[in-house]
Amino acid sequence: MNILVTGGAGYLGAVLVPALLGQGHKVTVVDNFMYGQTPLLDCCIDPNLTVVRGDVRDKSLIQQHIKKADAVLPMACLTGAPLCTQDPKGAESVILDAVKLILDLSTKNQMIIYPTTNSGYGVGEKGIHCTEKTPLRPVSLYGKLKVAAEKEILDSGKGITLRLATAFGVSPRMRIDLLVNDFTYRAVYDRFIVLFEAHFKRNFIHVRDVANVFLHSLNHFDKMKGEPYNVGLSDANLNKLELCAEIKRHVPEFYYVESKIGEDPDKRDYIVSNEKIEKAGFKPQVSLSAGIQELVKGYKIIKRNQYANV
Repeated sequence: MNILVTGGAGYLGAVLVPALLGQGHKVTVVDNFMYGQTPLLDCCIDPNLTVVRGDVRDKSLIQQHIKKADAVLPMACLTGAPLCTQDPKGAESVILDAVKLILDLSTKNQMIIYPTTNSGYGVGEKGIHCTEKTPLRPVSLYGKLKVAAEKEILDSGKGITLRLATAFGVSPRMRIDLLVNDFTYRAVYDRFIVLFEAHFKRNFIHVRDVANVFLHSLNHFDKMKGEPYNVGLSDANLNKLELCAEIKRHVPEFYYVESKIGEDPDKRDYIVSNEKIEKAGFKPQVSLSAGIQELVKGYKIIKRNQYANV
């Protein structure tokens, strides 16, 4: 297929694009390379890759490249609550307006697969798993914009939305500011962490399994079309204390303690059911433990905290 990936040089895209090329697809990436990193360099030898340095809000640019696409993966995003808070207007235009533009320019025969976030669940009920039918109650601007963009996709009848758990793992466009990645980095280099509101829970998914779920959705689009799907590790609905205990298995010198004073600015607290995507035939392949082990090795290479969105 011909596949257009906006934001294809981001943390997720830098893993997904090589996977798409590996399956023989022709991939056009539109990205502004705003973080100054160099993902996809090792893919440039592939004649099926086209790289376009540009802005996803540029109507003429998107119109030019969407025409030949069999599938569109709108991954361009100002990702995360802190970044969206810093630039709310930019966040709205990139997350929501750019999706509306793609929907306006696409045809009913083009597949659209959109990565949203299960942070849309906001604060869940204790002991009750959030399913795709659970009311969405996002607590951050980022969550609210992703929920709004998801609604546009689903209302159009053109696409699939993937409510991704918090991603982790090594990517060519690395991010250390994601929770598992951040805690593991601190374990490796600081050897300690002070936790705020350590009982808050969330779900996790390895970045390679994010790529895999996009491949699965492309291959099963007709059966999955028009629906949202939670995507995470069913055995990784963890609070921060539980996550730190898992990291300590790989970094025995790691010390963590909970503070009774202070608040976590990220108020998300929920557990998630991934049963729907599992019934659709998708099963994650990379465990939390394997991902932490990968990160520990990766941090022998990375020792600069520039790999973040803010």
